[in-house]
Amino acid sequence: MTRRQNQSGFLLIEALVAMLVFSLGILGLVALQAVVIKETTNAQYRVEASMLTNQLIAQMWAEDKTTLATNFASPDGLRYLAWQADVVASATGGLRNAAAQPPTVVFGANNQVTISIFWQMPGAVAGSPFHQHVTMTQLQ
Repeated sequence: MTRRQNQSGFLLIEALVAMLVFSLGILGLVALQAVVIKETTNAQYRVEASMLTNQLIAQMWAEDKTTLATNFASPDGLRYLAWQADVVASATGGLRNAAAQPPTVVFGANNQVTISIFWQMPGAVAGSPFHQHVTMTQLQ
């Protein structure tokens, strides 16, 4: 009978340890789900930025190469200003806070162009850093 008294409460301890392990597993899954949602949102914004830069590059390919820098360079090229308005307009449904830091279009030698778009993630506080997508291409 002394053997049975030594083991009393052991089943309760096993059940509590099992509940602890199960709870930690559930918390891990919840944390993993939060990371997945954040990274999916980040990927969505990168795709949006990539599509906007590709849209501008397609317009540049259709233009006269001698007037590219005049028409498309930031901050005052006429075609750049129209594209910038598209970027800001897409910011309402796409890139968040894109109007706070305007995109840049910089021309280098031999019609090499660098396009940068900036945005912030949802929930970012004022003053937090912007995410950036940069595309470089050679127009011939």
